[in-house]
Amino acid sequence: MLSGTRSWTMFVLILLPVYLMLTPLHTSWAGETLVQLTHGETGKRISCTVLRDGEALTLSWTNSLFRLLVTEIYEAKGGMIVQTGVAFANPNGKEPPLVKPEDVEDLYHTGGPFKADGLSQPFRRIVFRVGEIGNPVLKIRDHAIALTKEVGFGSSVILESRSWLNDENVCR
Repeated sequence: MLSGTRSWTMFVLILLPVYLMLTPLHTSWAGETLVQLTHGETGKRISCTVLRDGEALTLSWTNSLFRLLVTEIYEAKGGMIVQTGVAFANPNGKEPPLVKPEDVEDLYHTGGPFKADGLSQPFRRIVFRVGEIGNPVLKIRDHAIALTKEVGFGSSVILESRSWLNDENVCR
């Protein structure tokens, strides 16, 4: 019985230093997502931000076919950007009707105002096409990025996300 207790004690004594070495490394990057925007044609960096899980990004634009004001809500989560909500609203200010998350995909294409919460659509890469009418603006924290100003009409902005590994120089 004594040798079994010694084996267990040795096992713990060996694993404890390994655990203590890895724990600070893990806690320094757990729950943080690197979000980088680049010009779709030139590759020039537009923005680079590290977000904690739960921090939101908001994309606002005008739908050119239906002239509805669109607001898409994304949240940083585990190295990805997750779409959590969307609203297509009339410019007259009337609150759009609430719809089920499973109906959203069809409603993007058929027109009419709607609002959906509780979405859970993850992305690691999104390509935003910049249209003539849309005037898309991506808000990250307090920074509003006018995509038309950054890349011009007809171009694109690429949003990429990944887990952040505590590399201080990644956004320089």
